[in-house]
Amino acid sequence: MQKLRTMALSDSVTTCLSQPVHYAICKLGFEKKDTYDINNILSGNGEICWQAVTDHVCYLESDQSVDFIKSIRSLGPVCESVNVHFKSLTKDQFIIQYASWLQWTNCTEVFLEVFDVLQYAQTTEVALSLMKLTSCLERALGDVYLLKGNDCPFLLRDLLASEQLAVVFGQAVMNVLRIFIGSPYGLNLRNVLWHGFASPQEIPAKYCAMLLFLTAGLGQLLQTYLLQTKCILLHRPYVVFVSLEELDVFPDLNNETLSIAEELVKLSSFALKTMLPFWIAALTAFKQSRYADSVILLLPQLEAGLRLLFTTTNKCPNRLLTAESSAFYTTFDEMLAKHLDNEEVNQLPVVLEEPAMEFLWDFLNHQEGPRVRDRLSHGEINLEAFPREVANQIVAFAITLLCRFSDENMFSLKEHIVIKPLMNCASCYQSRFHPISRLKKQVLECMKSIHLWSELPTVPEEQVQTIKGLEENAEASTLIFMISEITSQLLQYMPQNCCSSDDPINSVLTERLLTELCDTRICTLYCPRPVLEIVVILRKMSTQCHQVSEQVIASAEVRYTQWVNKTLRSRQRHNYLRMLNSIKFLSPVLRLILILITVELVSVHAVCKKNPFDYQQYLKFLKLVLQYTENLVTYTSPEKNKWDETMELTNKALIKIRKISDRKLMLMHLAT
Repeated sequence: MQKLRTMALSDSVTTCLSQPVHYAICKLGFEKKDTYDINNILSGNGEICWQAVTDHVCYLESDQSVDFIKSIRSLGPVCESVNVHFKSLTKDQFIIQYASWLQWTNCTEVFLEVFDVLQYAQTTEVALSLMKLTSCLERALGDVYLLKGNDCPFLLRDLLASEQLAVVFGQAVMNVLRIFIGSPYGLNLRNVLWHGFASPQEIPAKYCAMLLFLTAGLGQLLQTYLLQTKCILLHRPYVVFVSLEELDVFPDLNNETLSIAEELVKLSSFALKTMLPFWIAALTAFKQSRYADSVILLLPQLEAGLRLLFTTTNKCPNRLLTAESSAFYTTFDEMLAKHLDNEEVNQLPVVLEEPAMEFLWDFLNHQEGPRVRDRLSHGEINLEAFPREVANQIVAFAITLLCRFSDENMFSLKEHIVIKPLMNCASCYQSRFHPISRLKKQVLECMKSIHLWSELPTVPEEQVQTIKGLEENAEASTLIFMISEITSQLLQYMPQNCCSSDDPINSVLTERLLTELCDTRICTLYCPRPVLEIVVILRKMSTQCHQVSEQVIASAEVRYTQWVNKTLRSRQRHNYLRMLNSIKFLSPVLRLILILITVELVSVHAVCKKNPFDYQQYLKFLKLVLQYTENLVTYTSPEKNKWDETMELTNKALIKIRKISDRKLMLMHLAT
């Protein structure tokens, strides 16, 4: 029934622009039929006459704020004149006249491509060009902002309203920009496109031409400002996607898969019929290895399709359209949230199901994830170097949604040999960038680091034993006993699928145990705040343990080389041998802490799901362990190299951990 309602809506929706927004974008700038002379805003030497442009900005008599309606109407003929002017130029003429004034954007090629598109004015390409233009322009304006300020505003509207840009370009010039982008009272072209509200035919090419013209004009003004102030404009480096293997979710898409996707688009209820050109263009761009273009075209359509599901499942069909300036748009942020703005539970996760929600959170929202939409729309990524690997995941995920929300009669396409693997991957997806997932990854990486200790070069055991005070003693036996005892206590409260051991300090078994613990599925969607606060501390503990391990490895390798080369003084030799003795006990201690971290994670999450608890008292225990790991980092650093103190510190810490963990296990019991 839900699918039928969605299908009916996707066929019947003719626009996602509300009536006032549709009027502003599609009609208001066409009401004045005057022909505007381009020479009014272009000087004889080709420079842009900003005064003539700003004269078209109208202001309200009441408070002298911009009258956006009158300004759009007044600027309409100017935009048309600019569009005609650009069409009259050859590419070489445009480059000679404007290219030098576009260099300040640090992506001149993108703007030259916009000029090419304007020559033919194909609606989908114009919309794509406008999205790329606004993205690059925002990034460049942020660089200019940093000439005068420190933290660049995240939102375009705040950037354009900033005093810093007004100082460089002038307030009147910034008001012109705000009419086209960055204000919900104006055309707001950037937002209606990037959030998937505008269809290709609803974006007039003349507005794209005008923004290209204005960008060159800004370059002209900036050039003058930099000469006067002797300032140098620096460009922030692009964000680069690292560890692409972590983003590898779906099989590599081939042309056969993409061809089937083109058929699915036409039949699926997930794709709004007015938006089909965007979908087809996105798939075509991927085939042509234009990966940034593919994702830029597709992300707004994912948002539009999800908004259709969101408004249907939450029974608020009016939210499908662009909001007015007095209300919020329905965007990814609200659609992925647990509750609606009226505090009712969002029903979209019920329809999409957990794996799809986790994928969206991972690729769009989580701070340690790729945040593809934010980074593309704010110009943080080099479009020419956008990786295929990332595009592959977004396109593949979109294909799975097309499949899921389509007529049952499309069984043959859904079960196709190249589509089924995509559906399987989507249905079993688990978060990779939630803080809990990152903690698991940290633990496993730390475990691998500690494992390397067994391969460290070392001096013969009999030489270690010749140093007075380093022989096996009662204190060492006590240390081993406490490690075993605490580990055994933890083993009682581990998930049933995890192995246990009669030898809790055995390195092979503890590593296997850690792997199984980290494989335990934990729901990360809408994780309770107490759990997130605990995870912050657990991640700090894991980070400290990893640093200790890396310091031990580095020190052991350096000292061994010095030992072999006989460059160590007597005191250094003694200290080195004490280090070798200490790390025999430090290795099981660090593995114990890693087990503690993972057991805490699994147990606390389960407890929070069952019933609230006073976690402030619980945090004290974790902070005690954290303090120990922080002190351990200090004592084992190359600067301190205090190995006797390390063992003393470890002994005291284990005594405290054992005492507190006896009481704390009551909490774990609730989870099992």
